[in-house]
Amino acid sequence: MRTNAPAPELLADHNGTPKPFFNMPLTYEQARLGQAFHEAGHAVLGMAYGMQVITSEVIAWQPEEGGWALTGNTVHQTDDMNAWRFASMCAAGEIAQIGYLMAYGLWTPERAYACTADHDREQAIELLATFGHQLGRHHVPEGGKSWGMVRGMARRKVGHLWREIRTVAHAMDERTVLTGDEIADLTGLANARLVEVAA
Repeated sequence: MRTNAPAPELLADHNGTPKPFFNMPLTYEQARLGQAFHEAGHAVLGMAYGMQVITSEVIAWQPEEGGWALTGNTVHQTDDMNAWRFASMCAAGEIAQIGYLMAYGLWTPERAYACTADHDREQAIELLATFGHQLGRHHVPEGGKSWGMVRGMARRKVGHLWREIRTVAHAMDERTVLTGDEIADLTGLANARLVEVAA
């Protein structure tokens, strides 16, 4: 665990707004593994959907003596991904983290609430809107989908890829940072290679 906080951009959402922190009523080790499941959910679904995953990591630091804080970061690239698959990948972190609580006998309403990742939802809503897709927070917009529908898609895919997510989460908990190629080796999934073109 590091003693200094991570760079401000790692504590902010896609718009630069600081992400909210929730009190996670678990031991440090349990919460750290839960955060690893969150990032593994993003990374594994992204890779399964054809994204190139660069790195995925759990970030822990000590804001004050005897305390701890956690966040995570998954860096990925895509050039042509289905909009609803992208949204599902965004939802997968929270779904995988709650799945961890349930699978390990740790679920309570307070702990499930502490997994809330509204910044992932907002990123999906904003990015899809730029491409003309309507994603509603609490309703189904005409011609679009609701966040609840997207969470359902993510839940099914997370269930299908649970073994891979669990494998990646435990490796990330042990090593802190995994490259996309390491994740591919652990899961048997292909890590897409995006073609770079000169301008």
